[in-house]
Amino acid sequence: MRFTLRQLEVFLAVARHQNVTRAADQLAMSQSAASAALQNLERNYGVDLFHRQGNKLSLNPVGHTLRKQAETLLEHCQQFDDAMQRHGEIGHLRVGASFTIGNHLVVRYLADYLARYPEADVQLHTANTPEIVAKVLNYEVDVGLIEREVQHRELEMIPWMEDELIVFCSADHPLAEKQTLSNRDIKEAKWILREPDSGARHTFDRALAGLLPEINIYREFKHNEAIKSAVTSGLGIGCLSRVVLQNDFRNGELVPLKLARRDMRRRFYIALPKKRHPKAAVEFWIELCRKAEAEQLLKEKS
Repeated sequence: MRFTLRQLEVFLAVARHQNVTRAADQLAMSQSAASAALQNLERNYGVDLFHRQGNKLSLNPVGHTLRKQAETLLEHCQQFDDAMQRHGEIGHLRVGASFTIGNHLVVRYLADYLARYPEADVQLHTANTPEIVAKVLNYEVDVGLIEREVQHRELEMIPWMEDELIVFCSADHPLAEKQTLSNRDIKEAKWILREPDSGARHTFDRALAGLLPEINIYREFKHNEAIKSAVTSGLGIGCLSRVVLQNDFRNGELVPLKLARRDMRRRFYIALPKKRHPKAAVEFWIELCRKAEAEQLLKEKS
């Protein structure tokens, strides 16, 4: 293109006022700058747009023909500019979350988020922790919610919600009557666990480090619901986040089991790329996550 939007603005202002000085005043330009913009526009296309009589300029036939098109073009440009400026206010957001967080926590925050941003398109991507970290680093999501801390020089890790893994079995499993499992029970049981790269498995392996070579890992699944179904069917015992199991414990389908002197606590993290543009939608999402954490702590204390 051989014209600029500023040149079109000058062209239309001169057409309206029929005077370069008044057009320059409207556009907050100097008279010489406005005159140069108009001359460059005409020179670039080898056409005259005005009849010139002293300080008065009136549109010639070519100018009349092009005026409407210039007005339409500038109107579209203004609409585009408005849309770009409103983009941050609309609240479009891409959230990446590990399976446990995505399926059991994120959905709780959506109502509050959409109350602030009713026009927002919120995309939720669920995967295991390494996959979500990769999406954050590749800018495929705006914010990641993961189940363990990850060290990476291009990641900002914000400590978030405390969590705990719970060992469990079906209500009719032989271990259901035991309050605490011994090391022998742990080694003799058939374990139904998450896949090795998951945050839950990372915490389990750390807590059971001394016994891992002797543990019978009978099945591994990528999804929490598959593990619960397998345990409910009596295939073995499992270990998942308490946020996944609360309803199952309340209705009696599954029974929690304790491990003596095994620390199954962990913390969830909010993962962000260090090199990112500030985004109000992301900040509000983080605010909702922290609000949920505070409410959870209050609930546990009451």
